[in-house]
Amino acid sequence: MSQVSLDLEEGEILGIIGPNGAGKTTVFNTITGFFKPDAGEIWFSGENLVNLKPHQICQRGMVRTFQLVKPFLQLTVLDNVVVAALNRRKIVQEANEKALETIDFVGLSEKKDHLATGLTLPGRKRLELARALATEPKVLLLDEVMAGLTPTEVDALIRLLTEVNQKGITILLIEHVMRGLMALSKRVVVLNYGVKIAEGTPKEVVKNSRVIEAYLGEEFGREELKGA
Repeated sequence: MSQVSLDLEEGEILGIIGPNGAGKTTVFNTITGFFKPDAGEIWFSGENLVNLKPHQICQRGMVRTFQLVKPFLQLTVLDNVVVAALNRRKIVQEANEKALETIDFVGLSEKKDHLATGLTLPGRKRLELARALATEPKVLLLDEVMAGLTPTEVDALIRLLTEVNQKGITILLIEHVMRGLMALSKRVVVLNYGVKIAEGTPKEVVKNSRVIEAYLGEEFGREELKGA
């Protein structure tokens, strides 16, 4: 990464796009404490997060999901979410109540007693989201949460994430499924080779010649220009 600077406004949904290897997940890893930056600062709620560990950042209200969904396969859906809720709720009964509430919100109530290994991909995606939400975040970082889903499943997830945002949770979203990103994001940042090459509204970004050349392609750009 080189001189990448992001501002995330409270309550918004900010999208990050770019080709594979552009540095998108590196940004997430750095923000959430998995990587330590060589320079610069990461400010959240008036505190510099550099040198904090991931669980400490999570406790301050910032949590992320991962591209590869890896629940505890031999635990139930409920127990997976209870583990996450214990990051904030230190009493098991309270963590269990929070987990049940969160599971219901993401639409997994009927699967709460099932082992995570038996979930379909869409179910695992919702479980990953539930585990993140159970930590009671102020900011939610989503790394390709729509990858591998059908158009119908993407539409359902768009509605769910809109509800998450309406609850007051700010969202930072890495996504290759452009329909989902365009529907959710108020602003979009574009990375290429570790450098920010564009920033603006979704309509502004898809018209940007550097973005079309680096990522979207001429055909996508023409189609978006028709509808803009």
